[in-house]
Amino acid sequence: MTGKRLRANGLLLLTALIWGAAFVSQRVSMDYIGPFTFLCARSLLGGAALLPLIAVFDRRIPGEKATPEEEKTLLLGGLLCGAVLCLASALQQIGIQYTSVGKAGFLTAMYIVMIPLCGLFFRKRISHRVWAAVGVALVGMYFLCLRGTGFSGVNRGDLLELACAAGFTAHILVIDRFAGRVDGVKMSCIQFFACGILAGICMLIWERPALGDILAAWLPICYAGLLSSGAGYTLQILAQKDTDPTVASLIMSLEAVFSLIFGWLLLGQRMTAWELLGCGLMFAAIIWVQLPDRSGKTR
Repeated sequence: MTGKRLRANGLLLLTALIWGAAFVSQRVSMDYIGPFTFLCARSLLGGAALLPLIAVFDRRIPGEKATPEEEKTLLLGGLLCGAVLCLASALQQIGIQYTSVGKAGFLTAMYIVMIPLCGLFFRKRISHRVWAAVGVALVGMYFLCLRGTGFSGVNRGDLLELACAAGFTAHILVIDRFAGRVDGVKMSCIQFFACGILAGICMLIWERPALGDILAAWLPICYAGLLSSGAGYTLQILAQKDTDPTVASLIMSLEAVFSLIFGWLLLGQRMTAWELLGCGLMFAAIIWVQLPDRSGKTR
């Protein structure tokens, strides 16, 4: 493994660590403010954090001025990504009030299994291994959410986190549609501001934000805004230039493991042996669906 690839994989591991810990900040913030208030604050802060980075890159790497068509594509991509991100993040933030940090992390990570399934709608062949991985994930979800209580054991938080995983699946697909055609950092900045504005509208409709409560939640807001959103996304962009995308997605999926660890260390959230088995099976499915087969293909 080359030095560049080793460094890139280390940055991706750090990204997964940052994102895993973000589940704790999301849960803690609910003690002070509503989900839309938190989402609005973290998104606007994340977008603002990227502005100096964009200015530095534009100064160090001057390029040709974008054409009106390219600027239109950038704006459209950013707005669409922001709208889908707002929906997915809101589902995640609301759901985390009713389930544990560990469950939220693993259920959210199901988007990695959902993405190849979306290929069915585009008439892409799905391998037997992917179907088998989906089956393993479903067994894991049974142990995590249903064992001993049946469907009565599924709470609204679990369902919202699964819906969140579908939302992030859509988000990834939208990014895939636009990322190769525009500046990724600029599109991310636009998506954060779009997400923050949409969340702010929902905040004013359904919540009653108070400045004192927002200030009381400054630490989780700053962590989620500056580190999880701003730094995490930037590290991902920088690292993926020097490593294989399959390896990158596999390393980043470790955020699910870190969410469980941080939920245990910082919030004292315990999981039963069966729930841990469920998490293990789901994580195994996530890894399995990412690994290349003998021909070198991942799907």
